[in-house]
Amino acid sequence: MTDQQPPPLTTLRTEVADRIGILTLHRPDQRNALNAALLAEFAAVLTAWEADESVQGIVITGSGEKAFAAGADISEVAGWDVSTGLAAEMQRLFDRLQEFPKPTLAAVNGVAMGGGLELAMSCDLRIAAEDARMGLPEVGLGVLPGAGGTQRLSRLVGPGRALEMILTGRALSAEQAEHWGLVTQVVPAADLLTTATETLGTVLAKGPLAVRLAKMVIGPGHDTDQRTGQLLEQLAQTLLYTTGDKAEGTAAFLEKRAPEFTGR
Repeated sequence: MTDQQPPPLTTLRTEVADRIGILTLHRPDQRNALNAALLAEFAAVLTAWEADESVQGIVITGSGEKAFAAGADISEVAGWDVSTGLAAEMQRLFDRLQEFPKPTLAAVNGVAMGGGLELAMSCDLRIAAEDARMGLPEVGLGVLPGAGGTQRLSRLVGPGRALEMILTGRALSAEQAEHWGLVTQVVPAADLLTTATETLGTVLAKGPLAVRLAKMVIGPGHDTDQRTGQLLEQLAQTLLYTTGDKAEGTAAFLEKRAPEFTGR
């Protein structure tokens, strides 16, 4: 199926250009806090764009200059209970984002706190504006980062630094987040979206099957022992050796021209 459009949206803004879908969290009066309506619309956009061949990658950012996403909407959190925790709907949604078959990039503008940072960590890549701040302050509310935050943060920055961030609740500057490996690049706020789309455009110029399989290997491979991870790598590489994209990529290199990948 191609050109499938997401449903009418009230808490998100979407646009597609040059094979990149730009998804903007749009609750500026609430600093783009993640409420149930936004998360439902987010899930619907993922469904639509996964099926839409005109969208080959996604950039996620926040509306306005102050916030990527300030976290879960506290007015809703106040009513959450044991059943909410067991349902783990936000965790499941962010797992789905992490496993999305197309490359994803979080363009972090302003603050990314709690669920906002958990959303960003679920993306493949993260680029931050110079004035961005990131943290997981949930312990101050008597809860913990429950949408994958305890696990993704420790894998990105190490368990010691993750414990410091989560137990103290303190936020990192963009510069420190880059130093710790939480984001890969820091740019002026005015250049954030351009840099994000250019970076994702660079990814989309590569072999699409290779990109997809690299995503599939690196994540699970990190969660297992090195030998098992290398076995996953070996099997993925063996599969890629049989593809038209491999033939095209090597031929283009030898002929000193740009490759024309087909994803086949």
